[in-house]
Amino acid sequence: MQIRGSIPALVTPLKDGALDLDALHALVDWQIAEGSHGLVPVGTTGESPTLSHDEHKLVIEEVVKATAGRVPVIAGAGSNNTLEAMGFMRHAEAVGADAALVVTPYYNKPTQEGLIAHFKALHDCCDLPIIIYNIPGRSVVDMTPDTMGRLAELPRIIGVKDATGKLERVSLQRMTCGRDFIQLSGEDATAPGFNAQGGVGCISVTANVAPRLCAQFQEASLSGDHARALEIHDQLMPLHVAIFAEPGLVGAKYGLSRLGHCREDVRLPLLGLTDATKIMMDAAMRHAGLIN
Repeated sequence: MQIRGSIPALVTPLKDGALDLDALHALVDWQIAEGSHGLVPVGTTGESPTLSHDEHKLVIEEVVKATAGRVPVIAGAGSNNTLEAMGFMRHAEAVGADAALVVTPYYNKPTQEGLIAHFKALHDCCDLPIIIYNIPGRSVVDMTPDTMGRLAELPRIIGVKDATGKLERVSLQRMTCGRDFIQLSGEDATAPGFNAQGGVGCISVTANVAPRLCAQFQEASLSGDHARALEIHDQLMPLHVAIFAEPGLVGAKYGLSRLGHCREDVRLPLLGLTDATKIMMDAAMRHAGLIN
């Protein structure tokens, strides 16, 4: 399956502290009906840090089942424990995911050689393709373009979700990884510039709330209709800002609750949105034409 376009980093619906699988199934159907080009369950936006391993695996299984091959499923499979990540990779492959999204190991701050050893071990543990997730702001380690180029030589390391916020990375990684390496933005607000330099899509938080607009933006951008893409981006920009005024998944769940798709519930240490941010979210959703 082709991996490109608007790919929501799915929230994990909760109800009274437990997984809300009915809401999850409905969310998958709605996302696909609205035009999303792929789905990422159990990334950071899916509250991976506070799901148990059993919950993590169950969400992956349920999203794969609900998707039923209609769009690619890129399973969150990252950990700062290589053996743990290998277990998530093997499980995702066994239940039918199309690829894995694997974050650079956080907190333990490996060297570039350590990153190579980590991702090579994951590459070799099963046959699932890997999208590297490079987000120095959360992991406190930055995979350099040279390191990524070395990893791109491995046949199943196929792309990157780049959340560095550095648009020149796209061109630098085209130099080291080749033009066929799949480069996806992890920053909604910089998606136009990212695609202009050779990116092919976005693993998006905003697409949880505005999937149709995000899909239309990507389709316009990737077809070369930059005027239309900019018009849609202007429509979405206040929502990008509002969603990230507090942790993005909290804003996304609030937006989805306003649309009737799931509850606002999140797990500690996260809290629900403040009233001030709810006002900002409502205004941004009106600007985007999502609510009256």
